[in-house]
Amino acid sequence: MRTLFFLLEKEGRQILRNRGILSTLLIAPLIQLILLPLAADYSVKNIQIAVVDNDHSTFSQKMIAKITASGHFKLLGYVASYAEALKLVEADQADLVIEIPANFEKKLVREDKEKLFIAVNAIEGTKANLGAGYLGSIVRSFNDEIRIQWQPSIAANDPPRIEVASSNWFNPYLDYHLYMVPAILVTLVTAMASLQSAFNIVQEKESGTIEQINVTPIKKHIFILGKLIPFMILGIIVFSMGLLVARLLYGIIPVGNLLVLYGSLVVYLFSMLGLGLLISTYSNTQMQALSLAFFFINIFNMMSGIFSAVDSMPQWAKIIVETFPPSHFIKIMRMVVLKGSAFSDITYHLIAMAIIGIVFNLWAIINYRKTS
Repeated sequence: MRTLFFLLEKEGRQILRNRGILSTLLIAPLIQLILLPLAADYSVKNIQIAVVDNDHSTFSQKMIAKITASGHFKLLGYVASYAEALKLVEADQADLVIEIPANFEKKLVREDKEKLFIAVNAIEGTKANLGAGYLGSIVRSFNDEIRIQWQPSIAANDPPRIEVASSNWFNPYLDYHLYMVPAILVTLVTAMASLQSAFNIVQEKESGTIEQINVTPIKKHIFILGKLIPFMILGIIVFSMGLLVARLLYGIIPVGNLLVLYGSLVVYLFSMLGLGLLISTYSNTQMQALSLAFFFINIFNMMSGIFSAVDSMPQWAKIIVETFPPSHFIKIMRMVVLKGSAFSDITYHLIAMAIIGIVFNLWAIINYRKTS
């Protein structure tokens, strides 16, 4: 134990002497947590729409006014033909085109039906799907209004139909901050843990102090533990500051117990620091460690459920994601912060992270023995 305390004291002094590390670890994550949720906005606004109005009726004008008043669409302008509107789409100036046919109002009143033509620029899939969905919903709402306005007796003669009343649980106002901020906080802790722990042993190699440590009677698992604990403490500090920013800036207060969050955080840091230490045992320079760490961080960010749901992935991808510690901790964060889940609800994810962490750390110790 005395040897471990000496190693921890050495690592603490080394970290405190390096002001660059402290600013990187503490200030940079806070700036990212402030900016990223503001930029990663899931709500789609200012969808540019071009209108081809071949009817020029009161109905067509009211419908366009209803569309633009929704707040999702921005009227790019009226054009004379679909060919002109298509040019705007091809130039990436328009996201959607709505064409209103001639005699739209007359046919709607006389025949109780009429068709609209909607063209969607689908290069950006998410914006296209949401934009088309918003537009379809607004048109249906407008249709219901005019049916009642022009045919008031239709309500009495309507056949039975099913109406759906929905209730949004855990995020009643569909605030994307509640969904994104916990996940972004996980990515910041991930980058800090994996990068800094990966650099640590490599710095010892480059400075030559690793050779001095190897000739001492310090056991290898004590050495690895001495490298792991300081960054685990820093990870807890970064996480705590992130929770404070989430509360002050975004009004996010975890519904669940903080003890559950911090207990899960310790297990998560154990696994991610183990990965960083494993990377350092395979790297001889800081550039090699940086390249390997960023390779894993990019995969984690793309596949761990931060921006896209894991359930939507193919089965082979789901199996791979199960081996990613961030995917488990992101689920834990959202479950505890939004739903108030307890330890009993996240047992599977805790066990998965613990097993992954044991594998990484044992692998790092074994590999360090071989390279010592």
